Amino acid sequence: MSESEENLVTAESAAQMAALLQSLRRKEGNWVAWGHACQTLQKGGYTPQAIFEATGFEPIQQNQIITAAQIYETIREAAPDVREYFGTKGSDVLYEFRILTQPERVKAASLAWEKELDAESAHDLAKALKDFSRLARLPEGFNDGAGDAVAYQCWKLARQQDNLQERSRLIARGLSYAETASARQQIEKLLTDFTVVKTQAAPRLPLYRLDSEEDLPRMIPIIGCLPLTKADLRSVPLLEEQGPFRMVQFKGEGAWVAVPGWQVILAAEDPVGLFTTCDRLPANFPGGNQEQVLVIVDRQQREWRSDSYFLVERSEQIEIQWFESEPTASLLAQVILVMRPKQILDESATTNLWLMDE
Repeated sequence: MSESEENLVTAESAAQMAALLQSLRRKEGNWVAWGHACQTLQKGGYTPQAIFEATGFEPIQQNQIITAAQIYETIREAAPDVREYFGTKGSDVLYEFRILTQPERVKAASLAWEKELDAESAHDLAKALKDFSRLARLPEGFNDGAGDAVAYQCWKLARQQDNLQERSRLIARGLSYAETASARQQIEKLLTDFTVVKTQAAPRLPLYRLDSEEDLPRMIPIIGCLPLTKADLRSVPLLEEQGPFRMVQFKGEGAWVAVPGWQVILAAEDPVGLFTTCDRLPANFPGGNQEQVLVIVDRQQREWRSDSYFLVERSEQIEIQWFESEPTASLLAQVILVMRPKQILDESATTNLWLMDE
């Protein structure tokens, strides 16, 4: 491509970005179009703050409509009325379905449209569906529909309640969501059976946050042993650390992240790591936000224990799950550590020691 052609492409790209900014400033189109526009601008080099200053869309709103627009594209199999409804409003509702799989999103969106749920109720619906999907088998009397998933959650919680007022509220809510006659029958039994069934509390995840500078290791490439040549020195590629855990990647099928040599790590026979966010971890995880965490699992440990979490496969994806009793599903690995990154208020302070001295 010649220099003149490159300049033409650059000018066309700048004109496109300017048009998107103007469209957002005027709030042209629907929220789905706004989400796609914000995503295009961010990919084009605009920061969320720059977009906010140019259009009035706050960074948190940009994140919501970008994510919701992506979810909207995954519910194409929903009824036309559902897609039409969410095409004009409900970005905050769809945003809550980000933790669900594509089929679950279709179910959730359809139920949210039918019940006219708000964002808070959509959050509860997403949690109920996700918890329901983790069950080893369908509970007696309940099917795999979104309504029955919420009904089952209410049934389960009502059985644990000794407060009659709260128990009645959960029963009424469960009956309003139940899709099948068998699910309604299961819930109606609680009207005459006041037995309180306490379930075993899920164990705490093995959580640790990096707190000190010494806990932040660094990956160092090794050239070899002397004698070495200049070519040997130059043969090692420059390693670029990425993210809060300083992950190192190279041009190939591999990447590394340095982890302190704690006893639980040293004792692991086949440890591997994966990244996720707090809101994708089991419900009892503290925080529940989108902070990135590093999960270390031991692929050699696949024997069920009631005090541990495990990786299992659900809908061709791996998930972290706890089992109150021995499951029928195959266990892939045991979770041995969930690590939060060190909280750094001023990232420049870690490289400029004189700032820390002051």
